[in-house]
Amino acid sequence: MVIQISDDAILKFQRKVFTFYKNHKRRLPWRITKDPYKILVSELMLQQTQVNRVISYYEKWMKQWPTIKRLAVASSRDVLQAWMGLGYNSRAVRLHKAAHIIVKEFKEDVIEAMHHYEAIPGVGRYTSQAVLIFATNADLVAVDTNIRRILIHEFNLSKTISEKSLWHLAERCLPKGRSRDWHNALMDYGALHLTAQRTGIQAKTKQPRFEGSDRQLRANVIRLLLQKDRTFSQIHEPLDVDAPRLRVILDRLINEGIIQRKNNRYHIKD
Repeated sequence: MVIQISDDAILKFQRKVFTFYKNHKRRLPWRITKDPYKILVSELMLQQTQVNRVISYYEKWMKQWPTIKRLAVASSRDVLQAWMGLGYNSRAVRLHKAAHIIVKEFKEDVIEAMHHYEAIPGVGRYTSQAVLIFATNADLVAVDTNIRRILIHEFNLSKTISEKSLWHLAERCLPKGRSRDWHNALMDYGALHLTAQRTGIQAKTKQPRFEGSDRQLRANVIRLLLQKDRTFSQIHEPLDVDAPRLRVILDRLINEGIIQRKNNRYHIKD
């Protein structure tokens, strides 16, 4: 599908977004660095998590592990403990694994690793390009939920437009040489002004309810095992959940490499 939008309309759009950014720019800790490792951490933390929640976790994380080499040699227990409360604990595991790979296979070169993102756990096209944009000001685009909503609203597009068409439009809208500022501006425009509530344009995938979910149960299991190793009964007793459901959760955590079972006791995998 070819989107017919004039150059003048794109220039007008750019001016609107940059004007908003000039007046409403957010001060965020990951915006004051060009360190690709720190930007990678922020991008993974920000996945499906509100900015205000991420800030304190990010700042504590950087005090504990200021470099990717430091993170790579950290224990899984410490990494999970630092992530607790941020949600989607598998992201912490993938980030830890990514650090190992980047240190070992790419000699700590995060930028080079982003060019081979298929080999990096938890990193897809969007995250890899976001790191390159914010670390190096590369003339690339990264279309997330915010930017998708902005493009659909500002150019009166169908909500069913393909990802390929949206990325192509995003490339047309990119002001060359200003990718870092442009994407920060878009993020603020979408988060503070052109919100999902205001536009009625929702994300393509809706985040499921947390209360009573498997995600909550997983988090509770990990929290218990961070305290000490436990048998199945010792895990089951404090949790209000059927035993068969708990066994499924434990098996998934084992398969994902987050926990292990040895001598009839479960523990965080080293």
